[in-house]
Amino acid sequence: MKINSKNATPQGLEQAVAALSALGHETRLAVFRLLMKAGPDGLPAGHIAEELAVAPSTLSAHLAQLERAGLLRSARADRRILYAVDFIGTRRLLSFLLDDCCQGQPELCGVGLPASDCGDPSCSPSPKGSSR
Repeated sequence: MKINSKNATPQGLEQAVAALSALGHETRLAVFRLLMKAGPDGLPAGHIAEELAVAPSTLSAHLAQLERAGLLRSARADRRILYAVDFIGTRRLLSFLLDDCCQGQPELCGVGLPASDCGDPSCSPSPKGSSR
């Protein structure tokens, strides 16, 4: 498949594929979403494991793959390892995906709008405690 994008250098394409592959697993996507909610301070690995009911050894492999894909960063705080979203890597992925939107007019894609403002009822967030 040939992609014609400003960011579709071999490195940019490779990074996008790695990030999308990492997010293509249910547990890794749940980790990423949880850490997006947590914000830049992130969460300790143990808290993530408890929150998502994932065995720590299994979680470790998922966290490593997300970090290798440029979507997470980790930092040691005393005896704990904190994980947080790598917002630069996440923006890089979004930029790659939206670069060629609407014939080179990515602003038409509605980037920056909350999901509830997308104009489609399916975009509205579910109320807490309910599932879609």
